[in-house]
Formats: sequence, structure tokens, C-alpha cells
Amino acid sequence: MMTPFPFSAIVGQEEMKQAMILTAIDASIGGVLVFGDRGTGKSTAVRALAALLPPIKAIKGCPVNSAAAKDVPDWAGLVSKRAHQMPTPVVDLPLGATEDRVTGALDIEKALTKGEKAFQPGLLARANRGYLYIDEVNLLEDHIVDLLLDVAQSGENVVEREGLSIRHPARFVLVGSGNPEEGELRPQLLDRFGLSVEVASPKEVATRVEVIKRRDAFENDNAAFMLRWQAEDATIRDRILTARKSLTKLKTPEKMLTDVAELCLALGSDGLRGELTLLKAARAYAAWRDDTALTRAHIRDMAPMALRHRLRRDPLDEAGSGTRVARTVEEVLG
Repeated sequence: MMTPFPFSAIVGQEEMKQAMILTAIDASIGGVLVFGDRGTGKSTAVRALAALLPPIKAIKGCPVNSAAAKDVPDWAGLVSKRAHQMPTPVVDLPLGATEDRVTGALDIEKALTKGEKAFQPGLLARANRGYLYIDEVNLLEDHIVDLLLDVAQSGENVVEREGLSIRHPARFVLVGSGNPEEGELRPQLLDRFGLSVEVASPKEVATRVEVIKRRDAFENDNAAFMLRWQAEDATIRDRILTARKSLTKLKTPEKMLTDVAELCLALGSDGLRGELTLLKAARAYAAWRDDTALTRAHIRDMAPMALRHRLRRDPLDEAGSGTRVARTVEEVLG
């Protein structure tokens, strides 16, 4: 099986890559929504992120990747509760997935062969403490969207059916990608994504040629290509770990909180989730840059991806939400 395309080898799409790195620094930012043309590296970036992420410590064999033995659910039936290092889980949620596959259900095989009523974990259990990726998220069936909204709000998956009563943690970074031409996302789900980025096919010939060259080298000279770019990925991984540590020490002046609130108020963003997300994203960005305190520059750089999808639609504004955010940032922050 061929390893994923290296994250650092993706040409361009800097905003998309930056957004994913920020969620690796602070998972509480709330995930990333990537909308754009087909063939612009959306799925490639998510799969590349899996190989880039630092490993996590988890109890071996635990179906929900528990960090400590006391957190392993009783229904898991583990005898040994020894911890080990494992890759950060990145789980795909296919469009046609049934509710049973997503949430988990009765283990039919055990029920038929042993007469036992056992729980078979679903995708939400596998994604706990990791990432859940949905390609073509705007085409997701409504009942699955409702389910995800409930879990995203509570951080817990609850299964009450077929005689089962199961609860387990389901905290993950939600990453969705899609083509806006194929339909819009429901506002309730849209609001659950912390960051939103828009990607487009490169217009420069030189950039497109570089994409072709790297993909060709990946497919036809894989060993040499991976040797070259895995070192770059390792550097990014080290920076993520360093940023996680420095995030706890980062200073946040009171004036920066006022700037965040004034900016969201001026934009008319719905609710208060915009302020919280912008603050977290700006802090993670400052830590990534190895700065010691949050500044207006960090807030200015992060405002578009944290707020563009939270604005009320204005049918008379042909410029679009991204331009509205940029314009308001200049007016409020200077």
C-alpha cells in the first residue's frame, strides 16, 4: 500500500494547509471546511495530514482510543489495559454510510454464534481523539447531519436501540470538503466548523507544472520522493509539538479580546462562536509563529478563515463574504 502524498509537498493552497495545521495545534478550534473546485488537493491534504500528525498515547485495543485505563468503557471487555503509542486516527465517513455504521450497533455475529448482546463500535468511536473526514459533505444525508450535530455538541455518542444502552466519548476534529456547485451546507452544520477555506485551481502555468512534476515523481520514483519530503513533514510535526507547548504560555492582552469582539460585532456574525473560534485560531497561529503574545496581526490574518462562513447572507453584496470580512477587518483593526 502506497503511503499518502506528503503534506509539505502539496503545491500552494497555503490557507488550507495552515487551517489544518492550526487544528493540529489546538483541536478545540473545531475543524475545517474546505470548499472549492474538483482536483485542487482537498482530499490529498486530509490524507497527508494523517501521516503528519504526532502520535497519541492510548490503551492498546481500546475501541475509543482512551488515554487512560480508567476511561476504557466496560463494554470493550479489555483484559490488558497497557498503553502504547498509536497514530492519530483519521477516519473517513463515506457518503452512503448507514447510521449503524456511524454510531455503532449490535454485534450480529456474537449475537448469532454466542447468544451475547455485544456492541460493535462505529466510525465515531474510531475517530475519538482524532479526525473525522467527510468528502462531499454538502451531499450528506439529513439524518446523518442531525446525528453529527448532536455528537459535535455533546462530545458523546449515545446508542439506545436493539436492547443496547451505550455511551462513549466522541471528540474529534471534523474536516469536510466539497464543491459548492453541488449544493450548499445546512447552516447548523456549517456553524460547527471552526475554520472555513476556499480553494481554487492555480492560474499560473509554472505552479501547474510543479504540481504535475511532484505527482509524477510520487508515482514513479516514490522512494526518493518520500525521502525528500518526509524530512519536511518531520519539521512541521516538530513545530506543531512546540506550538502546543508554547500555547499554554502565550500572553493574551485584554485589548486583543476587545478587538475580537468588536470585529465580530461589526461583521454581524451569528452567536458568540465566532469570537471564541477567532481567538483560538489567532492564538494557535501566534504559537505556530513562535510569538510570545497575541497581536492584531494574528487576529487580522485569521479573521477570514474563522468568520467568512458565519456571516448572514446579503443578496445585494456581490463581493462575497471573504471580501466583506477583509473590508471590515481594515475598518475595525486598521
